[in-house]
Amino acid sequence: MGNYLPDFGMLLNSIGYCLSPLLLLQLTGSMVLGIIFGCLPGLTATMGVALLTSLTYSLNTNNALAILIACFMGGVYGGSRSAILVNIPGTPAAAATALDGYPLARKGKAQFVLSLATAASFWGTLFGLIILLFISPALSSVALKFGAHEFFLLSLFGIMICGSITSKDPIKGWIVGLFGLLIAQIGLDAIYAFPRYTFNNIQLNSGITLIPAMIGVFAIPEVICSLRDDEKGYTLDNVDSSFKTVLKTSLGAIRQSTKHLGLILRSGFIGTLIGALPGAGADIACWVAYDAEKRISKNGDKFGTGEIEGVLAPEIANNSMIGGAFVPMLSLAVPGDSVTAIILAALWLHGVRPGPLLMTEQPEVFYIIVALLFLGSIVMAITGQLLTPILVKAVTIPKGQLMPIVVVLSVIGSYSINNRTFDVLVMFLFGLIGYFMRTNGFPAAPLTLGIILGPMADENLRRALMLGGGSLEPFITRPISMVFIVAILLMVVLEIRKAVKRKDAALLEQK
Repeated sequence: MGNYLPDFGMLLNSIGYCLSPLLLLQLTGSMVLGIIFGCLPGLTATMGVALLTSLTYSLNTNNALAILIACFMGGVYGGSRSAILVNIPGTPAAAATALDGYPLARKGKAQFVLSLATAASFWGTLFGLIILLFISPALSSVALKFGAHEFFLLSLFGIMICGSITSKDPIKGWIVGLFGLLIAQIGLDAIYAFPRYTFNNIQLNSGITLIPAMIGVFAIPEVICSLRDDEKGYTLDNVDSSFKTVLKTSLGAIRQSTKHLGLILRSGFIGTLIGALPGAGADIACWVAYDAEKRISKNGDKFGTGEIEGVLAPEIANNSMIGGAFVPMLSLAVPGDSVTAIILAALWLHGVRPGPLLMTEQPEVFYIIVALLFLGSIVMAITGQLLTPILVKAVTIPKGQLMPIVVVLSVIGSYSINNRTFDVLVMFLFGLIGYFMRTNGFPAAPLTLGIILGPMADENLRRALMLGGGSLEPFITRPISMVFIVAILLMVVLEIRKAVKRKDAALLEQK
């Protein structure tokens, strides 16, 4: 896509085309299905889009795109539902949302915070859409400058951030994150297919699957603690499915979100920029945005206890990532994440060739995608708000009745990934690990992020060393790489200073 101003005439024509009843029906149905896939642990947006791709072969390109894009948007958005209601992220990208969303729900604000997350998702998607429309060439050029050195340091940077913001003791968070990195090394390595840490167990050749591990770390400790403490379903204020109440709550959430314009711009930019980096995705975007807001906000020390900014930042970031992920896919034919990789394959099947010549040869495809993202954000906001009262009522169920259902869904979600019982055993094993971590003050989120980013870190570190002939010099001579190194070192120094100050304060109190 060269430097150009958007063709608003073609954009309006594309929006008009997408307003056809059949296409809107497909968009809405796929959005609801995507929300369900995102809400239930184990059923991710990637799985939903992959399953639907096989059903779109016989459709024309525009209808196929409507179904796949809507499922993608719904899956990213839907992960926040279970994260807020039962502290079990439906997707890895919603783990940051749970930190403040769940405490807010426990305070009787579940209906409001779900509406707030919906408003944040809408603003994030809209921001990413605007960036895609206006400055996608600039973002693509930045993504092109990322090589193996930068991607390795980006992975390390993401784990360091996650570890520092999810625990009162950052060292515990970093330990857990590095443990996740080690777990990700299990299986056949990506370069030579050499088995590592498999102990001659053929089941471990494919490594530890993320979803069973994530479900185990988040769901099983929640189930054990809830049943151990004999918790009951908590009371919620103003839970009402009437149209008047839904509208009032929705408008209140929109007003609350618009009070944080700076946050919307910051988190939206972070999400879009990281989304434009191939392989990065919403998992990193939400944590970077959460960390940035925690450091900027005057209530940063209260993050994790139920702060509105702690819900807005990750939800805006992981949804703005959607627009960013389409930038390299459309302009370079390089998918921004696993879902856009599937959509890229679907476009090829329909005779569309994304890349630098797309705007010259098939510009209508670009504007159809922009129009679908715009209409999809509206459909997502409406369906999300209408589903909120139904979802909220789930948390009023006594925990003794709800948690066995969670266990069953966790087993189904773990098994459905690869259709093997080994993944169910992995889920329960990580559940025990998660329970130990929870009872000893170790955060769970860095572990899952370490497993997510482990392959990226491993492959790119080895590739970088191969390219440099074993030399570490390129890490400090490449500008973007050096920026990441400085950021990581500053993070470590600042956290050490904070730890020293806390220790000195504690000593003074003892005296």
